[in-house]
Amino acid sequence: MLLHSLPRAARASSTTSKICTRATSSTIRSFQSSARSLAPTFTAVHQAPITSQSQSRSAHAISNPTLAGIEKRWEAMPPQEQADLWMALRDRMKVDWHEMTLQEKKAAWWIAFGPHGPRAEAPPGEWTKVFLYTMAGVGISVALFYAIHSFARPPPRSMTKEWQEATNEYLKSEKSNPLYGISSEGYSGPGHVQSKSAKSQGISLEAEE
Repeated sequence: MLLHSLPRAARASSTTSKICTRATSSTIRSFQSSARSLAPTFTAVHQAPITSQSQSRSAHAISNPTLAGIEKRWEAMPPQEQADLWMALRDRMKVDWHEMTLQEKKAAWWIAFGPHGPRAEAPPGEWTKVFLYTMAGVGISVALFYAIHSFARPPPRSMTKEWQEATNEYLKSEKSNPLYGISSEGYSGPGHVQSKSAKSQGISLEAEE
């Protein structure tokens, strides 16, 4: 009895799965067709304001008073007004340029490539001011250096020609560096002499007590 019921159960299960598959497929097809039918409407609803605004701005020329003297007024305009004017000019440039007014063409070129912002030219006399301020800074530095130097103590006795000549004689007597240095045969270099005489520097060679 059990063996006879197994084929019937298998056929019933297969039939049920086919019915479920057909129902799922029909539901998916119905959803896809609904989505395709609603997509244009959804796109139109969300894009209509932007398109209409852009078309409205590109269809109407910007008034000449708005663009008059833009070269002098541009940098003083608030950023929001600058952005609005540039957006309006950008929309106007999307149409045939023969339909644009001469003022619009000049304003569009000047805003895009004119000497303002990072491209602004240096005002007259700016380099003269830079040079004068630089020279003033150098002059103050030199004056400060000599002012501090005037209060310094004189060089030590070891920074005199006489002391350094005595140092050479001492090194020769000690046979210092006999191969290549001051004690070598035929040496004619200055040795340790590198300073002026004590008299020219106003230095006393007497030992300090």
